[in-house]
Amino acid sequence: MAFIALGVTGGIGAYKAVEVCRGLQKRGHDVVAVMTRAATRFVGPITFEAITRRPVITSQWKPGANADIEHIAIADEIALLLVAPCTANVIGKFANGIADDFLTSLYLASKAPLLIAPAMNSNMLAHDAVQRNLQTLAARGARFVEPGEGYLACGWIGKGRLAEPEDIVAAADRIVSPRDSMLRGRRVVVSAGPTYEDIDPVRYVGNRSSGRMGYAIAAAAHARGANVTLVAGPTSIEPPAADEVIRVRHAAEMHATVMRAAEHADVVIMAAAVADYSPVTPAAEKIAKQSDPLMLTLQRTRDILADLGHASARRETPLVLVGFAAETGDLLAKARDKRARKNVDLIVANDVTAPGAGFDVETNAVTIIGADREETLPVQSKARVADAILDRVEQLLKTRSTTSAH
Repeated sequence: MAFIALGVTGGIGAYKAVEVCRGLQKRGHDVVAVMTRAATRFVGPITFEAITRRPVITSQWKPGANADIEHIAIADEIALLLVAPCTANVIGKFANGIADDFLTSLYLASKAPLLIAPAMNSNMLAHDAVQRNLQTLAARGARFVEPGEGYLACGWIGKGRLAEPEDIVAAADRIVSPRDSMLRGRRVVVSAGPTYEDIDPVRYVGNRSSGRMGYAIAAAAHARGANVTLVAGPTSIEPPAADEVIRVRHAAEMHATVMRAAEHADVVIMAAAVADYSPVTPAAEKIAKQSDPLMLTLQRTRDILADLGHASARRETPLVLVGFAAETGDLLAKARDKRARKNVDLIVANDVTAPGAGFDVETNAVTIIGADREETLPVQSKARVADAILDRVEQLLKTRSTTSAH
């Protein structure tokens, strides 16, 4: 059980912090709520007091002989400072060392890890100032629970909504309850996103992959102590914490980069949606519109997963190799065949036509297929799917470690 300070700031998502608090308690953690003045306009402190059975801290000027140093006492005791929701205002204060209330003073006084769940208007989240502040905090070791997409309180639809409470609780629990992960110290390569195959300087052949699944896997592997190299195709989302992020555009670039990184890896997870075909000769200039049909000659791209399987088979210590099968029909049969043909340990199969699964959504529903068993996961956050995939990877590493010891 850990002692966690739950910072609640002034956004409409503050009501979800009540569920976060309960979720932390269900996992056995002790919680103290720290609310900004603006947060109390959305949720009453008495709500958190009733749940935590602790006084809720709303001011650093509470009467009492030692009230002015209470943030120092809590700073020494907490195992984690979790802020959910965290507004652009508080993110800016944290990043720039401004301590003008209890929560910001607690941040400066504590050596506990910081976990932030941002929530704000889409334009605010994308603003250069906010992005720089987030990058500053990330460089200091702060961790994040990515905001979701959907209807916002301002009436817009976009990214900025507070992450689901269960995902915030799971992220907090991973920090304060670290297990002896088989991935700790291992080199893990994760590919994510689409590839774009140029037709001319303006147009390309691509797909709707957002990179979210691969990014979730990279973040989860990094949280388990792995040394993560993320090879990312073109995406519009911010990359997660990783030891190295390598940007690529074309399938050929992704092939060369992944194969090179895999030479020193223990695990490779190919979550990227790599193009199977690319134009033979991209035009040097924009192709002018014509009345006749445009004919494109496409050639097969190199099969990264199959090449990884062949390379792994030649190694003294084979890779743990995970591939993805995004299908629109006959899902399991195609995925089983793909796993066998390409010498892959696990195939993660998902029907991209199913509601809540596939490309460019926050959730997924998959079947993880291995040589020994198949595990079907219902629709859930991609962060939770990532953890389930890594659990299977750890089981394979443990089995191989035990076998080699004998």
